Amino acid sequence: LIYDSFAHYLVTEKGYDEDLLTLAADNLDFCCKGLVLDIEEGNFLKLAEDGTVLRASHGTKSMTSEEILEIYGRKEWKHFNTVSGMVSRTAKYYLYDNYFDLSGALLCARVVDSLDQHDGQKKYDFWKDMVAAIQHNYKISAFKEDCGMYFPEVKKHPDKYLRTCPESVKKWLKQLKNAGKILLLITSSHSDYCRLLCEHVLGNDFEEYFDILITNALKPGFFSHTPNQRPFRTLENDEEQEALLSVDKPGWYSQGNAIQLYDLLKKMTGKLDPKVVYFGDSMHSDIFPARHYSNWETVFILEELLGDKGTVPAKAEAEPLEKKGKYEGDQLEVPYFVSKQWGSFFMDRLPGLENAEETLVHTWSCKCISTYSTIAIPSLEAIADLPLDYRFTRFSSNNSATAGYYPSPPRALLPSEDSVMMK
Repeated sequence: LIYDSFAHYLVTEKGYDEDLLTLAADNLDFCCKGLVLDIEEGNFLKLAEDGTVLRASHGTKSMTSEEILEIYGRKEWKHFNTVSGMVSRTAKYYLYDNYFDLSGALLCARVVDSLDQHDGQKKYDFWKDMVAAIQHNYKISAFKEDCGMYFPEVKKHPDKYLRTCPESVKKWLKQLKNAGKILLLITSSHSDYCRLLCEHVLGNDFEEYFDILITNALKPGFFSHTPNQRPFRTLENDEEQEALLSVDKPGWYSQGNAIQLYDLLKKMTGKLDPKVVYFGDSMHSDIFPARHYSNWETVFILEELLGDKGTVPAKAEAEPLEKKGKYEGDQLEVPYFVSKQWGSFFMDRLPGLENAEETLVHTWSCKCISTYSTIAIPSLEAIADLPLDYRFTRFSSNNSATAGYYPSPPRALLPSEDSVMMK
């Protein structure tokens, strides 16, 4: 749906090739988290932890090891310094790190293919049109106005796009609340869309699960901005009201910042430094800023752990197939398959000459996990049945790069003959 809504805009509003509107099932193999789009060059890159390029494609077409070495060499990619500092606002590159915008990577790659075919371009300037497509489909008034393709379609067919929350997770949320924990929901979605999702996923009583709901949080700015830059606002009929000087009680708010939220948590708990555990699925918007700016404990929800047959819990294996996200008419279980074009999310071999001894290295995405997450889990379901006082092993304990994965590390990171399958 996200792919279609962006492609439709580019074709109808910006005059791009109509071929972009048709998708073959195997096109989705291109989608892989952790890719960086080098916008001006039209190249997608998979980076090693030291910033060198492990794999690359021009548009959708994979580059050979020789082409990668010729263009990028064995040195740090030129923008690695800013990308590894999680600097996101730039016209030079875009980091694809969550499933919500991943289909945009496929669309951009196909745009590059199309421009090459028709114009033979050397530098690309399609990005402004992609930004316009994003704004058209997701602007704050789009849900209410039925604007774009995305919101009207989800409103019409929520069952097609949304899965209900497992009972075990609902029970876990209630247990946490009954144990005296304060539960927060912090989302960059606007309140009207958030309500649709939560009613469908959790039920009409979803507000009872949380003490504080913050919508339109505009992460990562929620963590990095000061109260002056990003004050909290109240909502009336999903319209944001005037800025608040302070927040002194639980409830539903819009925008805001982590500093004033933390002051409210101190007041609610009566503690000088209440501990916050923050769950998120985007390294860039959730995990890095929550750790870096707020020093919160972070739990990274990493579906890639499900794509690794070493870690699928037995219970999940027994689930009927229709409960698993599937791309209709194809065998791939989106988004848990491992891309053939891009390989493992966690490890890869350095590009080299055919006969050279191969060297396996961690990807930059993998390095970020052990650096900024306290633990990483495949889903909330994976931990929902554990006792609330269960003690997880952290990534930081004994400096292990795999200690924090629960229930077990991805097979690609284990030193065994299994990892030979990398080839």
